[in-house]
Amino acid sequence: GKTYTMGGDFTGRQQNSAKGIYALAAQDVFTYLNHRRYANLDLSAYVSFFEIYNGKVFDLLNKKAKLRVLEDDRQQVQVVGLEEVYVSSAEEVIKMIRLGSACRHHGQTSANANSSRSHAILQIVLRRNDRATTLLGKFSLVDLAG
Repeated sequence: GKTYTMGGDFTGRQQNSAKGIYALAAQDVFTYLNHRRYANLDLSAYVSFFEIYNGKVFDLLNKKAKLRVLEDDRQQVQVVGLEEVYVSSAEEVIKMIRLGSACRHHGQTSANANSSRSHAILQIVLRRNDRATTLLGKFSLVDLAG
């Protein structure tokens, strides 16, 4: 279903994350970042991964730390305290996906013995190296519960 499409192949609680949309997107990001056409932009990539479970938000890359969601002065939604991990390859993104996926809330449904019970959001963030606080791009890939 949805989790298979986003995250890849599952065998019990093990996951081959290299085949899901998360990994395919990461591979595309690094294909472009490593292309000479974009080398002069001097970009770095970061990953965050969090879940929404029972109306609460948890950081899947930081020991399931509980997070707060607020709106800033520009009316942009911010996840306060969300860990961003520097990644230098698609393989490192896949490692973060595996780490975070192992922390997700799971449960049994009539259709699936190991169904995800939370919404999971993987974000890939691009920043300029000369201005680490300057966001150049961010996209979110969402795996819905169920």
